[in-house]
Amino acid sequence: MSTAASSASATHPTTQRQDPQGGLAGMSNWLDERTGGAKGVRFLMKKVFPDHWSFMLGEVALYSFVILMITGTFLTFWFVPSQGETIYNGQYVPMQGIQMSEAYASAIDISFDIRGGLLIRQLHHWAALLFIVSIMMHMFRVFFTGAFRKPREINWVIGTLLFMLAIIEGFMGYSLPDDLLSGTGIRAMEGFILSVPIVGTYISYALFGGGFPGEMIIPRFFTLHILIIPAILVALLAAHLILLVVHKHTQYPGPGRSDKNVVGFPLMPVYMAKAGGFFFVVFGITALISGLITINPIWMYGPYEPTQVTAGSQPDWYMGFADGALRLLPGVFEFQLFGHTWSMNIFPGSIALLPIFFGMIAIYPWIENWVTGDKREHHVLDRPRNAPTRTAIGMAFITFYFVLMFAAGNDLMAIKLHLSINDITNFFRIMVFVGPVIAFWVTKRICLSLQRRDRDLVLHGRESGRVIRTPEGRFFEAHEPLDEYTRWQLVSYEAGTPNQIELDGLSGKERKKAKRRNRWTNFYFRDRIAPVTPAELEAAHHHGDHEGLEAAVLEDAKSDQFVGELHGGSEETGQR
Repeated sequence: MSTAASSASATHPTTQRQDPQGGLAGMSNWLDERTGGAKGVRFLMKKVFPDHWSFMLGEVALYSFVILMITGTFLTFWFVPSQGETIYNGQYVPMQGIQMSEAYASAIDISFDIRGGLLIRQLHHWAALLFIVSIMMHMFRVFFTGAFRKPREINWVIGTLLFMLAIIEGFMGYSLPDDLLSGTGIRAMEGFILSVPIVGTYISYALFGGGFPGEMIIPRFFTLHILIIPAILVALLAAHLILLVVHKHTQYPGPGRSDKNVVGFPLMPVYMAKAGGFFFVVFGITALISGLITINPIWMYGPYEPTQVTAGSQPDWYMGFADGALRLLPGVFEFQLFGHTWSMNIFPGSIALLPIFFGMIAIYPWIENWVTGDKREHHVLDRPRNAPTRTAIGMAFITFYFVLMFAAGNDLMAIKLHLSINDITNFFRIMVFVGPVIAFWVTKRICLSLQRRDRDLVLHGRESGRVIRTPEGRFFEAHEPLDEYTRWQLVSYEAGTPNQIELDGLSGKERKKAKRRNRWTNFYFRDRIAPVTPAELEAAHHHGDHEGLEAAVLEDAKSDQFVGELHGGSEETGQR
């Protein structure tokens, strides 16, 4: 009997896992049994994110993109991407009876006839500007803190592509209404394309469907603007977030933080609650700006006509650097070669600058990796002052960018300042080369000065303002020692050393490569300042004389130990 029962139970098991009955728990269990998603959800919920205000810059970019998708979907319901001619008979009286394209007429209808249309249009435009500027600020944070280092080089390239595509997407977006201002921008773009050597004419005819202005440019821009480029942006954002989860989140240096852990809050419920609230903050501020400040009032410009040009027309700010480069180029670089006219007066600043500019940004992680020879993973960020050469390079690049952007307003500067536009242009032509050099030198000096100040704080403490008189009659100021938390932040970094390659036994190309790398690594680490070591701190606190301090410095220099444990509080870094 028992044998039969056991056999029956073996073939027909009666004991099964009891599923939760009904509600959210039952639905979750049903989905888990068919998708196996519980592990992924559990992993995401346990994901830890550090808490720092600079990390919100990337969130602003993500949330503004969500706003763009929502408002853009609303606008596509009423926008007509056609250059077919029509007569406007809407509510905007000054435009009634005027012949215009269907695209412009639909944009006017959205602004004045569709309930809430003007608010959504302006919300879309302001969110686009916020999206681009937040990407730029986020990349500044990533660059100056060294967050692009291994293993995040691919994420840095993805961010660079997002930045470049966002600029292109923005240009196509404000070109769609087909008003006089956007039409002037499209006409300028057509001229830029024609300046491309050899193939420029063919590209222009293929894009415009014939000679300018054609009838195909608005429908093609519309397809690119709402379908192709957004799909690429969504894919890049998804890849960016996936890599963010795969790699541990970066964190700023502090006690208990290392490359092997992350100190912060879990995704659920803390971080999700904060992120959700922050989304509505971004949405609310953007909506407030859109409701109070007018942007791109297309009804003031009128429909586009090839015979007219908008006076004082300027692109959006993110295209200013290309416009400035175009204005600074001298008109002497035109020559005949191989039966073709090669005009370098327009092409370098208008077309070639964009891929060169962003290409240099994208490859920088590999350049720094080659110079420093650092092959390790990095999850703890650098303070900008502790990487003076990198910080100086970044400021030089930013100076170059802003010189070009300010050069785009040389005409307005000449009018408002009552100066010669030629003098202003020549000034910017000089500054585009001299400005980055000055910015590099000044920034590096500032970083080194801040590092010396940090060393002085660690060794001697903070000035207290109390003056003490000794029995011998000497006066000195009493210094308060730093707490261990603050002291840790000032000493927990590595001062890289020039990694000189031995040239003995090398010949030919290998010797040239080694010399080149030695020069670059010497340039990168030449003026390094080592953090305070335990021996130096011991000499400063316990001996209180210069002889002991100097002896400690010599001892640490011989051992080449620049970062070590401070009262058992820091992580051992090792040597390359």
